[in-house]
Amino acid sequence: MPPKAKFTKEEITKAALGVVSEKGVQALTAKELGAALGTSTTPIFTVFNSMQEVQDEVRLAAMERFEEYAHKSAYIKPVFKQVGMQMIMFAKEEPNLYQLIFMSSISKAQTFDDIYAHLGSVADECLDVLQKEYELSKDNAKMLFEHVWIHTFGIGAMCATGVCDFSDEQIAKMLTQDFTAMMLLMKSGISN
Repeated sequence: MPPKAKFTKEEITKAALGVVSEKGVQALTAKELGAALGTSTTPIFTVFNSMQEVQDEVRLAAMERFEEYAHKSAYIKPVFKQVGMQMIMFAKEEPNLYQLIFMSSISKAQTFDDIYAHLGSVADECLDVLQKEYELSKDNAKMLFEHVWIHTFGIGAMCATGVCDFSDEQIAKMLTQDFTAMMLLMKSGISN
């Protein structure tokens, strides 16, 4: 009979998420996680088969935390801009989790469709908003989303890595300018 688990999967994942949030993904070792739980490494491997499984759960938990940030914007207009603002706020407040989600786990993406698939429900909700609020076709909404996401990702990456520390006002202005420029480009017909 296997030993009874001292910690649940959720408790271990929460502790691992805390380690990554505080110290970065490179700090997520069995020894560090055991210390965060106040135990040896043995209880971790009673629940998980490997540290890779722990890392996979941490990525999911980090994405859930990001989605909480993104959904805070659901009632603020314009919704699409607010999702971008929340993404960058996440980068500023949770730089290690931002790096885990957006700068390491999708580093093997070869197309934007690969990135889009990784973004989950937030991307689908953004496309919905763009189609409804701006009366865009699905293709145009996706093109706009791709361009603006790349711009937003770049700002977030600079904030998460400490390259820049833009104010909320600067971020809002940059996102507005990029969005407006892309809308004008699409309306001109040049983007096709």
